[in-house]
Amino acid sequence: MGTAHRFVAIMATLTCLWGTAPAMAAPPESFAPIIEPLMPAVVNISTTQKVSQPLGPVFDFQGIPGPQNRQIQQFLRQFNEQFGGMGAPRQREVTSLGSGFVIDPEGYVVTNNHVIGNAEKITVIFQNKTHLDATIVGRDEKTDLALLKVKTDKPLVAVKFGNSDEAKVGDWVIAVGNPFGLGGSVSAGIVSARGRNINVGPFDDFIQTDAAINRGNSGGPLFNTQGEVVGVNSAIFSPTGGNIGIGFAVPSLMVKSVVSQLRQYGTIHRGWMGVKIEAVSDELANSLGLGKARGALVSDVTTHGPAATAGLQPGDVILRYNGKDITEMRLLPRYVAETKSGTKVPVIYWRKGNEMATHLTVGKLPESVESEEANGQPHPAVPKGAQVLGMQLVPLSKEVRMQLSLPASSKGVIVEAIDRNGAAAKRGIRRGDVILEVNQMPVDSTAAVEKALASARKIGRDFALVRIARKDEAFFVTVPVK
Repeated sequence: MGTAHRFVAIMATLTCLWGTAPAMAAPPESFAPIIEPLMPAVVNISTTQKVSQPLGPVFDFQGIPGPQNRQIQQFLRQFNEQFGGMGAPRQREVTSLGSGFVIDPEGYVVTNNHVIGNAEKITVIFQNKTHLDATIVGRDEKTDLALLKVKTDKPLVAVKFGNSDEAKVGDWVIAVGNPFGLGGSVSAGIVSARGRNINVGPFDDFIQTDAAINRGNSGGPLFNTQGEVVGVNSAIFSPTGGNIGIGFAVPSLMVKSVVSQLRQYGTIHRGWMGVKIEAVSDELANSLGLGKARGALVSDVTTHGPAATAGLQPGDVILRYNGKDITEMRLLPRYVAETKSGTKVPVIYWRKGNEMATHLTVGKLPESVESEEANGQPHPAVPKGAQVLGMQLVPLSKEVRMQLSLPASSKGVIVEAIDRNGAAAKRGIRRGDVILEVNQMPVDSTAAVEKALASARKIGRDFALVRIARKDEAFFVTVPVK
C-alpha cells in the first residue's frame, strides 16, 4: 500500500473513532435561569453567643474542630485552671454568620450544626432583608447538621432535595451562601470526587467540589443543574482559611434522612449491630483466605447484642449488609446507622474460608456506646515461658482472667515479654497482651500458637490472623508466618 493510501486509511479510521465518541456536554451559557427562582430560599443565619478568643487551626474546616485544635484548647483550659486564669481569654458576646436554606414553606430551615454552635439567639435573614427569629428543632453532631424553624405568616419559597447518588464526578454544581458575610453569593464548579472521608465524623461521605466555598458558606446548599439540592456545604480544606478549590458537602440523601428524623423526633435514632470492626488489609485478607481486601472484620461482639443474636463471631468478615456490598470497612457503620431499629436485614459474611448468611434485627444505638483505649496500667505479673515470633508466652491463669475481665471459659496465652525487634512487636503486639486465637483457632499454649502458624504455612498463607485482648478491647493483627 502506498503512502497516500495508508494516510487515507488512517484518516478514515480516525474519522470512525471520532464519529463514535460520546458527545461532550457543553456548559450552560448562564446559571441565572437555574439560580434566580432558588435565591429566595437560601438564607443567611446570624447567631449571637458568648465565646472565648478562638485559636485558629492549621487546617480550616469552617468551624469544625480538628484533633489538634481540640488538644490545644484542652491544654489552654488546664493552664488557665492551674494558674488562676492568667492569660485566659475573656468571654465576650459576638455575632457570627453562616448559611442555610428553606426546605418547607412552613418555615423549616437546614444548616450546619457548627453554624449555630452554642448560640443564645439565632436569626434567619432572607434575601428581601426580612429577619425572623429561629428555634432549634433538632441537631446532629455526628453529621454536622441542624434543623431550624421560623414562624411565618405566609408560605416561604422552598427548595427540593435531589438524589446525591446520581451526582457524578465531573457534573456541574452550584454553591450558594453567605461567604465572609457578604450576602447571597453564587459560585459554580464541578463534582471533584465522591465518598470523601475527612475525619470530622463517624459517617463521613462527603461530595468534594471545586466550586468556591469560603467562611460563611457553611450550611448553604450545593445545587445540581436541575436546581435540586445535592449537598450541604460544610467544610473546606485550606491552610490559609480561604478557598483553594477543595470544598466538601454532606450528600443530600444523608441530609434527607437526618432532617426527617430531626423533624419527627428532635433527635436521631440510629441503627446498631453491636460489633467492633476493623479495616481489612491485604495482609488480613491473605490470612483469612479472602482474596482481595474487602468487607469489615469483626473484632468483638457485644454480648446479647443484635450481631451476637444473629450468630456473628469475632473473626467474621461482613461482606454484604442489607443487599449492599461492603467494599471498605467505613461503609458498614453508615449503612447500619441509616437503618431503622427493629428492621430485619440480610447479612453475608466470611467465616473460615466460606461465605455464610444470616438475618440480623437492627437495634437502637445506645448513647453510651463508645470505644475505650488502654490506659497504661501495669500488666499482671506472670511466670517465665517459651518463645515464638519474638514473644515469651505463658498460659492464661485464673488470676489474669479476673484482672483482665475475661470470661472464665476463655482460653489464651499472655505475652510475658517481647523482643522489640521481633516479628510480633513490629506488628504492634505488646507485653501484657493476651493472644486468644490464631487463624480463628483458640490457643492456650505456645505449642498451640506454633501449630496454628504451621497450619497457615502449610496451606500457603503468608500471614496469620491473631486476635488480641488488651484491657477492655479485643482486636486483630496479622503476623508473618514465613
